[in-house]
Amino acid sequence: MVFQNFIGIDIASQTFVATVLAHSLQTVLAAKEFSNDPEGCAALEVWLTTAKVTQPTAIICMEATGVYAEALCYQLHAQGWWLAVHPPLEIKRAFAPVGHKTDAVDSRQIAEYAVRFTDKLRRWQPKKDLLEQIKVLLNTREQFVGQHTAHKNTLQALRRKPVCTPLAEQLHQDNIERLTQNIQSLEAEIKHLLRQDEDLHQQLRLLLSVPGVGLLLAAHTITMTASLHVPHDPKVVAAWLGISPYETRSGTSVYAKATSRHYGPATMRKLLHLAARSVRTHHPVFRQYFERKVAQGKPKKLVLNNIANKLVKIICAVLRNQQPYIPNYVSVNPAILA
Repeated sequence: MVFQNFIGIDIASQTFVATVLAHSLQTVLAAKEFSNDPEGCAALEVWLTTAKVTQPTAIICMEATGVYAEALCYQLHAQGWWLAVHPPLEIKRAFAPVGHKTDAVDSRQIAEYAVRFTDKLRRWQPKKDLLEQIKVLLNTREQFVGQHTAHKNTLQALRRKPVCTPLAEQLHQDNIERLTQNIQSLEAEIKHLLRQDEDLHQQLRLLLSVPGVGLLLAAHTITMTASLHVPHDPKVVAAWLGISPYETRSGTSVYAKATSRHYGPATMRKLLHLAARSVRTHHPVFRQYFERKVAQGKPKKLVLNNIANKLVKIICAVLRNQQPYIPNYVSVNPAILA
């Protein structure tokens, strides 16, 4: 399909600004502001139709801005528009810094990004309702865990003070117990939702067969892979998580050891690190690997990161092949068999 018009939308909480460019980067429609609600989306479609910008030959591109963009994405998708939603950092890196930063400038840049990188655009599809619910429950659980830890630390500090404050201690204890019950309820509901859908339940069963993978890591993996363009490629997943080491070299003077970039979903990276620590301790194969590499002089953090990458490879393999993890599996080069 050949696209003729590229619509860049810059999202804010109350409004959004749209700009339309042609394939030659000429302005078809200058930046215009709309309200970020169903009426604003309808006005956008009228504005586009008036200028003969039609669905079969147009791409709408916007930045991933969380809840601000969700309603607009669902409405545009329901109307049949070709829609791409990309990370803000990915779009910003495609341009040199400009003097003025306004919504109009941003919307034009997003439209230009769509023109220049049409082959890299990924068509946005709404997630299953169950996946969206599971994602919200996982985020809520993470917030509650943070509050639970804060109350425990504060209570521990209060109990060490020479002057006791019984009321403060009791309130912190009550909050700890309440949050513990809420976290358990959230985990039970996440498991219940995963079991409602046969496809999600199958993914859960496959992931739980992998060493070190529990309910939380499995649930985060399911919601993560649903949003990736290549969901079962371990290199893509590792890079997206920020655990893939990259070299730093430039000329003869700039040189550094390969290191991970440490950006990406922090919760998923934390769970994967905990899984790596678990298999290092309890799984014979991973424990032997860890001890061997440390004996060779490798830093412990580096070896743990390697184990995390190995777990990503196994996770991607079981999901891609739809087969559970085989503990005694040995990879054999086909050339040797021949």
